[in-house]
Amino acid sequence: MTLALFTTSHTPLMGRSEPATGVTARVEAAFDRARAFVRDYDPELVVLFGPDHYNGFFYDMMPPFCIGAAAESVGDYGMPKGPLPVDADAARSLAREVLAAGVDIAISERMQVDHGFTQPLELLLGAIDTVPVVPVFINCVAEPLSPVARIRLLGEAIGRGAAALDKRVLLMGSGGLSHDPPVPQFAGAPPAVAERLIAGRNPTAEERAVREARVVDAVGAFAAGMSDLRPLNPEWDTALLDVLASGDLERIDAWPNDWFVEQAGHSSHEVRTWIAAYAALGAAGRYEVETSFYEAIPEWIAGFGLTTARSLT
Repeated sequence: MTLALFTTSHTPLMGRSEPATGVTARVEAAFDRARAFVRDYDPELVVLFGPDHYNGFFYDMMPPFCIGAAAESVGDYGMPKGPLPVDADAARSLAREVLAAGVDIAISERMQVDHGFTQPLELLLGAIDTVPVVPVFINCVAEPLSPVARIRLLGEAIGRGAAALDKRVLLMGSGGLSHDPPVPQFAGAPPAVAERLIAGRNPTAEERAVREARVVDAVGAFAAGMSDLRPLNPEWDTALLDVLASGDLERIDAWPNDWFVEQAGHSSHEVRTWIAAYAALGAAGRYEVETSFYEAIPEWIAGFGLTTARSLT
């Protein structure tokens, strides 16, 4: 079966921080084009590559990659809370394909996911439970991170497995592009913060609200030019989009992890989800990008991108 692709930035600041005039309308128009693309493709399964922001995965056991055979949204930032309609058989089949390819991956029968997974599902499909899904977690924030070449190999293995499912599979990547939000780093963290990064599951509603308000305040300072967070890098973002569209993904293998941070901020590593999705699409043969949108949106602390693509074979 042919494969299709949708990648998007995500941001919990949508609806909480108002960008410049016209920005929201342009983003919504890009989503409208993507929705039309997906309606035309009519996916039977979504394979969703997403990150986590210390809401579901912690340092008590931090895998580089994990496939969920069952998953539930934690409901952060007002996102829908509850189970995702995971296709467990497809999840286990893809896990076997990845392991057979020599890429180690964890499997979860009780995965917790946050807005990195739920926001794109809700924005594109209208809800988190409309199409069966296989969630694929990629660690993008908790150092040490795997070499980026492993992301490509992971994506290729999942793409081969997805093409063999005899279903219309939509590959979805969620995250990035350039951005450096105030996500805590374990190295040098105060003891209370370090403990939360190790074992911070299931905070109270009050604790979650305090943390989320802190992020909103930090982004407000960033948009006002009163922050030491790394600036957005539109040149880096558009260059990455060009590489992904070219299909020559092996070029990415030589990019060192520190270079991502230096050029585009700590959370630019979320583009690993895009790399995996495009590598999965490329595993089925040549592909073509049908729509591509980009805009730097400081009020959302995001180099905000959105693409759709389709296999040509």
